[in-house]
Amino acid sequence: MTENARGDRRRTALLESLDHYLRESSLDSINIADISRRAGVTRSAFYFYFENKASAVAALMEEMYDESFAAAEALRADGSPDENIEAMVRALFSTWDKHEHLFRAALDARATSATVRELWDRDRESFVPLVAALIEDRRPDATNAAALASVLLELNDRMLERLALGGPLDREQLIDGVVTIWLRTIYGEVRP
Repeated sequence: MTENARGDRRRTALLESLDHYLRESSLDSINIADISRRAGVTRSAFYFYFENKASAVAALMEEMYDESFAAAEALRADGSPDENIEAMVRALFSTWDKHEHLFRAALDARATSATVRELWDRDRESFVPLVAALIEDRRPDATNAAALASVLLELNDRMLERLALGGPLDREQLIDGVVTIWLRTIYGEVRP
């Protein structure tokens, strides 16, 4: 086995260990020694791959990001605007359901790590061109499609945060509200 393959295996073991612990407890309550021990590597090996727990959470977020990008593709489907936007929002909720423990950890990491905040913002901003193109196609009169796209994506973030932290609205109310805002912003329509 090559040194690169061995290193990849160690990094993967560390991420799997962190994922395991995040399913049981909060990011703050997990310690690096336990993560390393469960992964079968030394604590110093953890620091070889990751600056801290927050950066390891950011690495785990890659899969969630890929699934979020797939959800955004629903905006280009052949359905009606209402169907496409609702499909995108529901796909985001499904991604959250699958990775609830990771999303909560990412919220914690984002609050304490500038690196994670930058990665989070960069990942969210990578969706702006897709959404801005949709806005420009449907609303040529829109003065700043990129700014509108950014705000809509921030809304999605906030919606998922509310889902994670709880609030007065249930899941269906969140979906309905977000879909309505997207429809009004992009198409000037209300839900049928």
